[in-house]
Amino acid sequence: MRTIKLGIKSSEVYYLNELLAKEGYPVVVSDNFGAATDKAIRDFQLKNNLVVDGVVGLKTWSALLEKNRASFSSNSKLLSEQNLIDFSHQFNLELAVVKAVNEVESNGKGFLVDGRPKILFEGHIFWKQLEKRNINPRNYVNASNQNILFESYNRKYYVGGAEEYNRLEKAANLGADKSFRDAANCSASWGLFQIMGFNAVPIGYKSIDEYVAKMNENEGEHLKAFGMFLEKNNLLATLRSKNWAAFALRYNGPAYKTNKYDEKLMRAYLKYSK
Repeated sequence: MRTIKLGIKSSEVYYLNELLAKEGYPVVVSDNFGAATDKAIRDFQLKNNLVVDGVVGLKTWSALLEKNRASFSSNSKLLSEQNLIDFSHQFNLELAVVKAVNEVESNGKGFLVDGRPKILFEGHIFWKQLEKRNINPRNYVNASNQNILFESYNRKYYVGGAEEYNRLEKAANLGADKSFRDAANCSASWGLFQIMGFNAVPIGYKSIDEYVAKMNENEGEHLKAFGMFLEKNNLLATLRSKNWAAFALRYNGPAYKTNKYDEKLMRAYLKYSK
């Protein structure tokens, strides 16, 4: 783990926030090292006889990982070099292209420290998924579930990490019929490449249940789903031609320009192509 501090935004910060949340600190699990993370890490350092400087270096990482040594750490679930090589052969892509996309789009590990796949629940998608199943979402709107059911996109309800599963379960249990759980699972993005559940059947899974089960297995399955998604949405040609802007637009949406996904992909490709 590299040294990180206030103002840093990276996959290491996401993991740090996961560990802090597991220790009971009120941080949002994201890749942003903000004021709440800074306050939490200084308190952790104070309580663990470390230098209180807000800098997460070797000693602070070691203390955090020691306290969480029972957390998920098995390499059997993680993506390997061979997985990427096999993927590049299967889809006739340069290995450097595959590694570039993996670096930029996967945003770190596809699993939480507790061993469950990383998810992000979307309340506005849940609204649409209920409607798709002939369930009127307005009949279920109240003050207690405003964080899981809303008509328009609103990022303020994101909490990240394991807490996203609490939102998912709350949505799944909104009604007794299995349609509610199916709608909830379809309303979350899953794993290393954060592919939405509603894509499961269109890209080739028998059901949303099969997709969720596969996402729980390992990052190799996450990569397989990514390949299925690329193939179904005709995105392989854009990667073969290294049209980073076109790929970023279709995979990330118009916001790719703000986040400079195309530039990040190009830089990562140049790095790996050497």
